[in-house]
This record gives sequence, structure tokens and C-alpha cells, in this order.
Amino acid sequence: MEININCDLGEKSKLHSNENDPDLLNIVNSANVACGYHAGDDESMNQVVKISKKNGVSIGAHPSFNDPENFGRKRMNLPSSEIRKLIIDQYAILQEISSKNGENVTHIKPHGALNNMACEDIDLATILAKAINEISKDLIYLVPTGSKMEEAAKKLNMKIACEIFADRNYEDDGNLVSRKKPNALITDPEEAKKHVLSMVKNQAINCLSGKQIPCEIDSICIHGDNESSLATAKSIKLNLIENGLNLKPLNKMKKFT
Repeated sequence: MEININCDLGEKSKLHSNENDPDLLNIVNSANVACGYHAGDDESMNQVVKISKKNGVSIGAHPSFNDPENFGRKRMNLPSSEIRKLIIDQYAILQEISSKNGENVTHIKPHGALNNMACEDIDLATILAKAINEISKDLIYLVPTGSKMEEAAKKLNMKIACEIFADRNYEDDGNLVSRKKPNALITDPEEAKKHVLSMVKNQAINCLSGKQIPCEIDSICIHGDNESSLATAKSIKLNLIENGLNLKPLNKMKKFT
């Protein structure tokens, strides 16, 4: 069985260090690169693209609300035309840098509040899906499994990779536990390792209550902004390999080739 590990990278900002990026890029298969709107700049994007190319890691845009003060985690209500422009402009920024390095952006994964809102709102999810489809029908859309984003993308017959989060807990409705709550994050690498293997093997989300929700799982997200992200990434990768999973970049997975 094929599986992918992705990570949000290039998120240099006053709220977050990107010092672990080179080490994480030795572990993960796909990078979701901050495009300067919530974090990052030309230098950090260029660094991630260069190391990704060297390591065979596929490159994805990680578009956000233009809100560096809140790291893209504050909810905003914007007109559909502005949402569309956010996606297209941030993809273009990263694609230009990738092209200079002889690479291409092959997937898109929205960030933070934009992603969380679209998980719950089919209208916003449809705006995002249409914008990505407009850029290129070859782009892989990385979406939280079971979300409105998955639903909207399937209606457009897009290339969809469904992800789970290694270091986050889930509510009974399949959405992530809010970061405002104390039990939102899983910081123990051993706990995260077991959490992930169970979900991948069972193709089901593990909710905090013990409930399981059947779903499709193609990819596992490890956040790069947690103190334990490096140890978690190493532990999860080794455990997946030991249990017979075949790790691949998104654009090399059989379902997309």
C-alpha cells in the first residue's frame, strides 16, 4: 500500500522558526511551501525548493489568507474573487521560484483558517476547488479527508489526495479539535506513531472520544511548527516502513501517474 508524508514548510516568521526544514526534508515525501502571505519569503521558498529537488520531495503551494500577524490562523470573510486571487497569486509566486530551479509545483494545500473554513463550508470549498482547477487540471489537491473540500473537489473530478494529521486530535464530526483547546495537539512522538498507523491501516479517522470514521487516506501531514515535529516525523516514517507501507511523493503515487 502506498502512502505519503507531507509537511508544511518554509514558514519563517516572527511566530515560527524554519530551522528544522532541512532535517524534515530528509524525512517527508512532499512539501507544502508557505508563499509569503502567512509566513515565508523568497529566500525561504528558494531554500525549500532547492532541498526538495535534491531529496526527491514533491513541491506544493500552501496558500493562506494574507495575514502574517496571525500566521493565517484568523478567520476572514472575503468575496469569492479575492479568495480566487489568493490561490492563483500564491501558486504563481512559488511556481516562478520553482521554475528557476528546474522544478514545478505539483500540488496545492490551503493553510490555516482558510483550510479550516473550507472544511466546513461547501461554498468556500467550491471556490477553492474551481480556482485550483482553473490553474491546471494536473494539480493534485491535498485536502483533509471527509471534508467539504474533498466533496467539492470530487464534483469537479480533480486529482485529490486525502490527508490525516499525525499531530492533531479529531472531534466526532471529523474536524480537527480547535487549537484553542488544550487537547488539540499530539506532542508525544510515540502516541502520534500509533495514532497514524491505526488510521492508515483501518482507513478511518481516530476521534478523541474513541469513535472511528471510515475515510480515504493517501497522505499524512506532520506540522513543521511543533517542537516535537522532527522526532514525530522520524518515528512515523520508520513505523510505516516497518509495517510494509510504501512511501511516495504525491506526484509519484500510482493513483496520480
